[in-house]
Amino acid sequence: MELFDQTGETMYPSEPRPHVLDSGGRGPAVLFLHGNLMDSTMWDGLVEALPGYRCLRFDFRLHGATADDGLPFTYWDAARDALAVLDALDVRSAHFVGHSQGGFTALRAALLASGRVASLTLLDTAADAFPGAALAQMAQIRDGFAAGAVTETGTAVLELLLGAGAPQTEYWLSRLIRQPGERLARAVGVLMGVDSIAGRLGEITAPALVLHGSADLPIPPASGAALATALPSAEPFRVLDGVAHTPPVTHPTETGALLRSFLEARTLPLSEQSVS
Repeated sequence: MELFDQTGETMYPSEPRPHVLDSGGRGPAVLFLHGNLMDSTMWDGLVEALPGYRCLRFDFRLHGATADDGLPFTYWDAARDALAVLDALDVRSAHFVGHSQGGFTALRAALLASGRVASLTLLDTAADAFPGAALAQMAQIRDGFAAGAVTETGTAVLELLLGAGAPQTEYWLSRLIRQPGERLARAVGVLMGVDSIAGRLGEITAPALVLHGSADLPIPPASGAALATALPSAEPFRVLDGVAHTPPVTHPTETGALLRSFLEARTLPLSEQSVS
């Protein structure tokens, strides 16, 4: 299998085949897992903050450039996809960084294969299933996409994800409107079906950093605080003041600095990494 730099892609021998980006750095591997209705480009700013690390990212099923096989899936399946990407790239373990649904996926990967997860950085995510009010709002979003109102629905969704008037809105709306409404609706449906793993968090012993925007509406900060409390090896919960649901996109400098500090405390200096 050929590997390409960050501007290219590689496929792994499984279906559906995900669109994968590999920075090619010689340091420790970091696997980035994006949020719902986003794609792997949401991590551009954080990848820039980690020169020398081997930054890996891929588009989830029903997202970005990954092909759609038409089959249903869960975040347990997404976790297996993440582990399969590591297998295909011959990476034994990685530091997992997950935003929202990417956090759901990272937590499940840690439960499936604890030895593969060197650490967890969890941004604006949770361990519980969504409450009824949130599910009702998601159903409206799902139905809007399914009806073909991609621009109108996407604009409303991005205000929730990025905050009102965020300068990144135009870019992300342009990416959403390239996708069929039915595909976007199915992606939201997967989110609605997430199961609770709150009762299993004590099994996850990997070092963890839990970050949350104080103005997150889709997943309130209390969910992140509960997650940080329940994970046995979590750092103190960190709140980003005035930040909405997607800090890696709207505040990449602050988020990247926190991630870099967390990783540097758990890895050798890059100058001391052995090169095979």
